[in-house]
Amino acid sequence: MIQQRKRIRLLLILLFLLIAGLYVSLVKGSVKTSFTDLWNFLASNDQTYAQIFIHLRLSRALLAFLVGSCLSLSGAILQGYFQNPMAGPFVVGVSSGSSFGAVLALILGLNMSFLGFSMQNILAFGSGFAIVSLVYILSQRKGVFKVETLLLTGIAAGALASSLTSFLIFFKSESFEQAVFWLLGSFHLADWNHFRVIFPTFILCFLISQWLAKDMNLIVLGDEIAQSLGCSVNRTRKIFLALSTLLASSSVSVSGIIGFVGLIVPHWVRILIGPDHRYLFFFSSIMGGVFLMFCDLLARTILSGSELPIGIITAAVGAPFFIYLLNKRR
Repeated sequence: MIQQRKRIRLLLILLFLLIAGLYVSLVKGSVKTSFTDLWNFLASNDQTYAQIFIHLRLSRALLAFLVGSCLSLSGAILQGYFQNPMAGPFVVGVSSGSSFGAVLALILGLNMSFLGFSMQNILAFGSGFAIVSLVYILSQRKGVFKVETLLLTGIAAGALASSLTSFLIFFKSESFEQAVFWLLGSFHLADWNHFRVIFPTFILCFLISQWLAKDMNLIVLGDEIAQSLGCSVNRTRKIFLALSTLLASSSVSVSGIIGFVGLIVPHWVRILIGPDHRYLFFFSSIMGGVFLMFCDLLARTILSGSELPIGIITAAVGAPFFIYLLNKRR
């Protein structure tokens, strides 16, 4: 009963923050606007204000919320998957692989687009998913799969992809400024095409993860115990790995690498409402979206006339919390 009241209270707080964040995101920006301007737009549907409020600010705020939800859900999945609170959505090499694909498209000068997505978006998603698939294949020895081997293989593959990305940037240094978008993250290219494609991906992954949340609760107890209680461990692990990879690679393909969101948000939720994955997945998704939306708001308003990469904001919040977790576990 106490836990239920905590969950209801947290949900109300998050909904309030979501509405407040959307409002502030709409009225704050490089072009000065106010609540009166927003109200006049709603009353008259002026096309100039429509471009500002709907196509620039609302699309960006909602995409930031969606990416934060994807990263947080991916992190919550992987922390249960590896039974390790230090795990995040990029431990299996997906971020490094995605950034390599995006920078490769920049170096090769690929300017084509498909369904509103640039080649940087497409190659970022494809290379991120491909490197995790390769990591999974390499982690199996004689048909036997071990979580520890997957983790170590993912770290090695991620390091290799990062070194290749650095080599590409060094090889063609004039692309450095564009590469920063993928290495530190940003939403300055956000549009409704990105949102329309990523939204169904998130909904599908969220529904499947909620459906399998009870199995994740069993896996956290240990594979042998989960197997004895009727959980198909190997099948469930494969599904969860695919879901977390799809969520992370989709996020990186539209926003670049944004660190710490998938690491710290599930911990905040776990502290507030407990470790039950049936609720952890749901609240992590909402809190992650709200958190990243406010981080993006800071990134584009904290400096007058310029915009910070959002990865700087999330790292400034996440790094101290990460150090706190290390000291607490020690």
